[in-house]
Amino acid sequence: MSIRKTLTQSQSSGANTPALIEQTIGAFFDDMAERHPEREALVAVHQKRRYTYRQLQTESRRLASALLGLGLKPGDRIGIWSHNNAEWVLMQLATAMAGLVLVNINPAYRTAEVEYALNKVACRALVTMPRFKTSDYLGMLRELAPEWAHAKAGEALQSVSLPHLQHVFWIDVAGEGADEPGFGRFSALMKTGDPQDARLPQVARLLHAQDAINIQFTSGTTGFPKGATLTHRNILNNGFFIGEAMKLTEADRLCIPVPLYHCFGMVLGNLAVLTHGGCIVYPNDAFEPVSVLQAVQDEKCTGLHGVPTMFIAELDHPRFKEFDLSTLRTGIMAGSPCPIEVMKRVQSEMNMREVTIAYGMTETSPVSCQSSTDTPLEKRVSTVGLVQPHLEIKIIDPETGAVVPCGATGEFCTRGYSVMQGYWEDPARTAEAIDAEGWMHTGDLATMDNEGYVNIVGRSKDMVIRGGENVYPREIEEFLYRHPKVQDVQVVGLPDLKYGEELCAWIVVKPGQQMTEDELRAFCKGKIAHYKVPRYIKFVAEFPMTVTGKIQKFKIREAMVQELGLSERKTA
Repeated sequence: MSIRKTLTQSQSSGANTPALIEQTIGAFFDDMAERHPEREALVAVHQKRRYTYRQLQTESRRLASALLGLGLKPGDRIGIWSHNNAEWVLMQLATAMAGLVLVNINPAYRTAEVEYALNKVACRALVTMPRFKTSDYLGMLRELAPEWAHAKAGEALQSVSLPHLQHVFWIDVAGEGADEPGFGRFSALMKTGDPQDARLPQVARLLHAQDAINIQFTSGTTGFPKGATLTHRNILNNGFFIGEAMKLTEADRLCIPVPLYHCFGMVLGNLAVLTHGGCIVYPNDAFEPVSVLQAVQDEKCTGLHGVPTMFIAELDHPRFKEFDLSTLRTGIMAGSPCPIEVMKRVQSEMNMREVTIAYGMTETSPVSCQSSTDTPLEKRVSTVGLVQPHLEIKIIDPETGAVVPCGATGEFCTRGYSVMQGYWEDPARTAEAIDAEGWMHTGDLATMDNEGYVNIVGRSKDMVIRGGENVYPREIEEFLYRHPKVQDVQVVGLPDLKYGEELCAWIVVKPGQQMTEDELRAFCKGKIAHYKVPRYIKFVAEFPMTVTGKIQKFKIREAMVQELGLSERKTA
């Protein structure tokens, strides 16, 4: 390793080599397909589908042509509401080739959330799974737009509640299943495209690396989620440098059980692999530990991603020892604080001796810091590594803005190519997050040692991370306020051994009213994602407050931890 200079202040800059990629995702992928046309690029195990780089390029171009054929134009937004599958990565590449903005919609979203997301960014088209387990995606859309039941095949859709949405396609197995009135089949859409469409090179010439290409919703600290808007340059480079930290090559095969609607799947997974000529392996549509272990063994995967709860589920599964994981070398553990003991077990019992930790946020594409495959073990299990190339980081006093000395706690800020374009059509909230000098203020509390290694120690925002999902209590509070019996509500995160944190709601009921926990949960069902429904509910007469009337959430948390006998986890 190179010798790093000793720091005294908590500010550090990444290397300036190799150079940043200044191509669009489509152009970069075309170059990769020319270099490795017959190399395997994608295996969707649960769909029994395989693609070489040339085949993936051809099918992505076919889909890009089909999307242009709908009348969509560069800059238009198109949503993807689905768990992991080959169609997801085809959409990721095709939209980039056509200059369309891919809008990631969480499969856990329910009616109120998907209505908000589609309307906020004015999605003109949507590709969705029809159903998954207890989620009926087409049913939810019909509930929002009953007018579509009478729509004729091929006609643009029209509805009062979703005024911008004109096309919905459901992901089908070609020729199977009954038709869905009002909605088109994805397989039929693909048949309308032509990989040699003359419009594709014409569109490509007009696209720029700094064009918006992706919108991801982040739970809002003040009510509704914000649409973090990311460019080709943002996520293509971040994917590349993440892969560099993992020392990926065209020989690597990365198992990706983390969701593609998060940056974890689509950037740390898909783009890290595709920028290095490796192979993407999807073990299943959603996480299930045995399918992950089976895919690693059968596909001889060299890398595996996951949040801590996923690795725990794999390690502790009764069949764990049945599987040959000897091909594993690397991967990333991220998404929530990483328990030190789990990190050690992943290295020793899963052969992932070069596993890395990554830290970031959606608004920064997402990774700002990452350990590398040769980071000393003690640093790998106790920090989130060093600043990534072409980025700057600093830790500041939130009150004064001054950089704090090494070892002192402050707010983590980052600047560079990875910082988002902004929140979609929300300049005020963008200005709150990104200052005049281009620094993204994360709201996370961190320390930096004199070698530049960063440790995330808390959050100045009251965000809760439940099993890798970021949840902002204010959003849940805003929703619960809609219940006619709720006078006041406060939501906090409580420690949980399985998920890292769980939500707890303290409710003040309106005078003269009575309410039960089941009643409140029933109100949430089908309207907000399951992971946003508080696990713990307590009805109280008042909240702990300061003399100036400010609610003390930390006292709510302390009281519940004591009442429930909960214990904190030791984390990296």
